[in-house]
Amino acid sequence: MADTLELFTSIGLSEQKAKETLKNGALSSTLRDAIVQAQNVLGTSGVDKTIGTLLYSMASRLKDTKRLEFLSINIAQRKISSELQLAAALEFLKSHPQDPISQSEFDEACGVGIVITPEQIEDAVESVIEKHKEQLLKERYRFNMGLLMGEARSALKWADGKVIKNEVDMQVLHLLGPKTEADLEKKPKPQKAKVVENDVKNQEMSVNGDVGFGETKSLMEQLRGEALKFHKPGENFTTEGYVVTPNTMNLLKKHLEFTGGQIRTRFPPEPNGILHIGHAKAINFNFGYAKANNGICFLRYDDTNPEKEEEKYFTAIKDMVEWLGYTPYDVTHASDHFQKLYDLAVDLIRRGHAYVCHQKGEELKGHNVPPSPWRDRPIEESLVLFERMKKGLFAEGEATLRMKMVMEDGKMDPVAYRIKYTPHHRTGDEWCIYPTYDYTHCLCDSIENITHSLCTKEFQARRSSYYWLCNALDLYCPVQWEYGRLNLTYTVVSKRKIIKLVETGVVRDWDDPRLFTLTALRRRGFPPEAINNFCARVGVTVSQTTTEPHLLEACVRDVLNESAPRAMAVLEPLKVTITNLPENAKSDVRVPDFPANEAKGSHTVPFTRTIFIEQSDFREVMEKGYKRLTPEQPVGLRHAGYVISIQKIIKDAEGKVAELEVTCCSSETAEKPKAFIHWVSKPLACEVRLYDKLFLHKHPEDPSEVPNGFLSDINPHSLEVIRNALVDTSVKTAKVFDKFQFERVGYFSLDPDSTANKLIFNRTVTLKEDPGKI
Repeated sequence: MADTLELFTSIGLSEQKAKETLKNGALSSTLRDAIVQAQNVLGTSGVDKTIGTLLYSMASRLKDTKRLEFLSINIAQRKISSELQLAAALEFLKSHPQDPISQSEFDEACGVGIVITPEQIEDAVESVIEKHKEQLLKERYRFNMGLLMGEARSALKWADGKVIKNEVDMQVLHLLGPKTEADLEKKPKPQKAKVVENDVKNQEMSVNGDVGFGETKSLMEQLRGEALKFHKPGENFTTEGYVVTPNTMNLLKKHLEFTGGQIRTRFPPEPNGILHIGHAKAINFNFGYAKANNGICFLRYDDTNPEKEEEKYFTAIKDMVEWLGYTPYDVTHASDHFQKLYDLAVDLIRRGHAYVCHQKGEELKGHNVPPSPWRDRPIEESLVLFERMKKGLFAEGEATLRMKMVMEDGKMDPVAYRIKYTPHHRTGDEWCIYPTYDYTHCLCDSIENITHSLCTKEFQARRSSYYWLCNALDLYCPVQWEYGRLNLTYTVVSKRKIIKLVETGVVRDWDDPRLFTLTALRRRGFPPEAINNFCARVGVTVSQTTTEPHLLEACVRDVLNESAPRAMAVLEPLKVTITNLPENAKSDVRVPDFPANEAKGSHTVPFTRTIFIEQSDFREVMEKGYKRLTPEQPVGLRHAGYVISIQKIIKDAEGKVAELEVTCCSSETAEKPKAFIHWVSKPLACEVRLYDKLFLHKHPEDPSEVPNGFLSDINPHSLEVIRNALVDTSVKTAKVFDKFQFERVGYFSLDPDSTANKLIFNRTVTLKEDPGKI
């Protein structure tokens, strides 16, 4: 072990990186062999850091180790001298699996011997800049310089990217001169556009204004046509890393005959938990890409783990997909294909690509897994044992079916089937063996003729196994495309951790409005349009996105400002008696539902001698800058047409202000007050729940931020319940999830806990972003 560690550090690996590599048996073995091959070529000169870096990169990415010697020699001879050339070499070897390898074809495909001169780089950059000169002069340093880089690199495939960038920078400086003060000013925000009437069914998502993402196209624009550079249906073989077999073109032909060239995607959640905000991006991406390109999208439940699946999860997942405005072309289940999957597993064994193994679950955990002593058992023996597994003649954990392949992360022979004596939600006790994700996912995609298998970046390590399995069984192979996950700070979305929060009583259930599950966001009052707009603003990125909640809340305000009618509510009431009105005085006051557009309707509320205002809208002692009611300062009443002035302050036994006696006069005759406040009269009693972030730190799961674990980071003020709030009568017929703007207070939604006798409102968001908030 010490000798190998020294060998790894000798090629330029840090000691920490070398130790990490040693933990991966497959990778360390491949790297050791590659270094030895290179040393045989180089002799006493040894392996320098440049060659060492390429050897490490090659060892971690090479799937077919019989090509190790060939590739190591080419690296040692400096024929392959850059990451760009290495990527081309790996691609060439994948697409040319047969011996012998043509060195001349290899050299041509990898740019061996091609020298790009400084003059060629200068000419290419000059040509690109000339093409965009007019726009460059107009936008100056706000122009997207990455476009220049991209076009120059396309023209000079094997050029050093750093040299191209330096040349671009130099020529741009020569054209535009040094940056001026105007160049250094922030780009002005685009003018906010009003949210159009949101047509969720049509999913033409309007993106309003700028909340930190810059000017953004709608999701449909981002996904339509060739915007994502995805392959066209039937042209799977044109994508990087796709493996072409002698039967590939025939399979693609049959696929096209079945689909008619239509784009087909799927959203494949596990029905063992509730969807969260990250799933919203996946839903928008999968369903949206199909919709934007006149395709279809399946909702497919990956129901291969009967121990954790419940009916409530199946129902909730479909509800949330439809709530976001999408209708699946069909709802399918992995369990629909259990017999087909079993038959394919038998075929896989017959082809010599799978075997029955008896290693225990603990032995198979991690990456440095010892090789299975049963890997080379006879095919007929594995067929008999697999049949016995199906008939229930083994105990759980006593046998598994494993596939003979190495995954991209170095993991050997992933499990295809395991034994579970748990009745399945749909198939009952018909089966006691269940397929794993690694086995099921790509085969279900193939069976359903999916064209684009869209998944998050962490599944990139499974792409090669995805292709391997389809090709090993000689089946149509879809293309897997990865995109970056959407994460939010100040929350956790792990099913296991949410269950912990529920079990410990921190939150009530999966739909507690402090969580970022989709059911929780709906309960809090987030409109689906706002969530879709947020996903559009984040964009379809390859890199992982971590965003702060206030950016999502900004999207919520945009939608609710145009869709939530106004009402008046007082959270901490203070009684006010207007002494110069008769005891039985009562009038109706008209309040516009949307003051900025009164044509959208109005409602009336009663106005009597007794009203209630917010305690915070009165101060007994005048303070500098305070504009509302004081003994010396009158205040206006919104919509009522009155200005009130203090006559008497009534206090309780503890000296606390209990009631105010005031007089009123018409706002038309009175001097204009400094402020107008909201009020209620003959109101409805209600309960109001105010929510704040659930955790105190941005990354509650990060031990460096929260050493004692996420449960120690709970914000004690994440929920405030006000049980004696008052609201005007315009909301008395509200239904669950109806949304309102309580004037001067915030946006609120009617909670499912409401009864005929007592309404309960959840604060969705405040009216404006709190500058001190996260």
